[in-house]
Amino acid sequence: MTKKHLSAIAAIALCGALLTACGGNDAAETANTTAAQTTSADIVTTAPDLNAVDPNEPVNLDNGVTDKMYGRAILNEGNLARLAAAMKKAENGEKVTVGVIGGSITQGSLASNPNNCYASLFNKWWNEKFPNTEIGFVNAGIGGTNSYLGVHRVDEQLLAYNPDVVIVEFSVNDTDKTMNKYSYDSLVRKILSYETNPAVMLLFTTQEDGTSLQDVHKEIGAAYDLPMISYREVVYPEVAAGTLDWKAISPDNIHPNDAGHDIIGQLLGRYLDEVYDKLDTITEEPSAFAADGYTNDYFKNAKMLSAADITATASEGFEVVDKDFYHQFPNNWKTTSGGSMTFDVECQNFGVFFMCTVDGKSGTYEVYVDGERKGKLEADFTGGWGNYGNTKQILLSKETEKHTIEIKPAEGSEDKGITILGLMVS
Repeated sequence: MTKKHLSAIAAIALCGALLTACGGNDAAETANTTAAQTTSADIVTTAPDLNAVDPNEPVNLDNGVTDKMYGRAILNEGNLARLAAAMKKAENGEKVTVGVIGGSITQGSLASNPNNCYASLFNKWWNEKFPNTEIGFVNAGIGGTNSYLGVHRVDEQLLAYNPDVVIVEFSVNDTDKTMNKYSYDSLVRKILSYETNPAVMLLFTTQEDGTSLQDVHKEIGAAYDLPMISYREVVYPEVAAGTLDWKAISPDNIHPNDAGHDIIGQLLGRYLDEVYDKLDTITEEPSAFAADGYTNDYFKNAKMLSAADITATASEGFEVVDKDFYHQFPNNWKTTSGGSMTFDVECQNFGVFFMCTVDGKSGTYEVYVDGERKGKLEADFTGGWGNYGNTKQILLSKETEKHTIEIKPAEGSEDKGITILGLMVS
């Protein structure tokens, strides 16, 4: 990650967000498995379409999103049956719950207050359009997290609230074209398969230089004919052409300010208005999701295990703490001066969610699966922008088997600590 990226992330940390790195996911380290190997982190930067804008027409944010901008933003209208059903439900006065899941942009980092972030503007549209209906709202955005963690946490942090409509936003936090294609596909499928038949809308954001996994995520959306709305296609061509100053919509190189969030809010609102205006013509009834997986759907049954869910078969030096960092992830395992833990786990895939700290007290821990070293957890982030939670995929397989997982210090870290926030299994 470049110094420019790190400085942008540091700005979020200073604002006191729960977790504010937009990156923070190690590339998968998977060896000798029967499944296709993931690649190292591969950040995708796509050149702007220079024909999409007129270099002689500077953007006037006060005038709002233009028709041309909006046309670029709607990558796919999508099948509208589920979204229309949610709107008709709201029209009938029945409670509707809308939700969002993503990283720090969804969380609302760098908006001047929570009411100005795109997620709140999305919720506002529903409340204003249906003033006599109870609208439930769930913001499952957590800074620094990607769809790999998202697919493991979505059940408890979003689906448990029975959403009718969900926005998924991970295009700047996902950086690995292979691993995150798998995790994003499984996340979207898990939401679509939920018993409430929620409508899913995909939102694509961007960094200043166009870095985004939009093109990979777009494949998933096309496979399931989902609504896809791109903030990237609105702002990036303009910034590249010099018709829009990035600083007008973001104080760093990633996170929208109020003006940037307002652009996203306008895009979402206009799209929803268009669907609402033709509700009477949408007669298709929503049905249970039954499409074949675009990928292997490795993380179909992904879940997070905490110390409340699984007990180590052997433990030395670790203690269970209520929560070391996140209120969303209680019951952690923590050691301050070395230690080891062993778990017996039946799974197809396995990963670890752990803390990285800047205090110099955390070390490197190795993860063994059935006696074979499969990966390491680099918890020392001395000199970095701040503490954050990191994910590490350890095992990716085609078969579900019983495994013995051991976590212990690497050489030189025998007196160093680490906090394990959760075990990621599927």
